[in-house]
Amino acid sequence: MSTRRKDRRPKPPGRPRLLSEEVEARLVAASRTGVAVELAAEMAGISRTTFLRWMARGRAEIEAREDGEPPEEEEAQYAALYEKVRTARATAAARAMANIRRVADGGIVTKVTTRKFRDSVTGNIVEETVEDRTSPDWRADAWYLERQHREHYGKDAVVAVEITGLGGPAESEDEQHVDLSALAERLDKSLFSVEYPPELESGSVVDAEIVN
Repeated sequence: MSTRRKDRRPKPPGRPRLLSEEVEARLVAASRTGVAVELAAEMAGISRTTFLRWMARGRAEIEAREDGEPPEEEEAQYAALYEKVRTARATAAARAMANIRRVADGGIVTKVTTRKFRDSVTGNIVEETVEDRTSPDWRADAWYLERQHREHYGKDAVVAVEITGLGGPAESEDEQHVDLSALAERLDKSLFSVEYPPELESGSVVDAEIVN
C-alpha cells in the first residue's frame, strides 16, 4: 500500500472552501500565461503555500492511482487541479519555445507598407505591398542551447580531461608527477576564456553566415 497520501486534518466547521471553481479557473489561466507560481497564486487570491500544498495533494493522488490504489473522493479536486495546471504550464512553455525558435529563424514581419502607383506601360493603378522582416538571431539559439543542454553548452559546463601516457610506458615512482593544479589552471584559460570580436560582445551583430 502506498504511503504517498498523508492524513489530512479535518476542516473547522463553517470554514469557507478555498478551492472554488473561480479560484481554480484563475490558477489555470495564470499558469497558461507562464507566470511564476507566486504570481499565479496572487492572481487567484491565495498564498503560494496553499497553492503548492494543493498541487502536492493532487500529485500524490494521481501517483497513488497509478500505483493501483482506489481513488479518494476528497482528493479528486486536487488531482484535477494538478492536471489542469500542469497542462497549462506545459502549453505556456511550448508557446514560449516556439517564439524563441521564430526569433532564431528570423522572418517575423515587423512592418507592412502598401503603396499605389500607375504602371508606366499599362497605365493601370497597381498596388504594391512590402514587408519588413527580422533577420535570424543566433542569440536565441545560444539561449536555447545554454538552458536546454546546460551540461554541454551552459556557462557552468564541465570539461572532463583524461590524462594518459599517450601509449608510452607506465610512469615510474621516481618520475615527476603531473601538476594537476597547474594543468587545470592552463585548461581553464585555454578552454573557458573564449574571446569574441567586439561587435559580437556588444550585440550589434544579429545575423552571421558560416563560410566553409
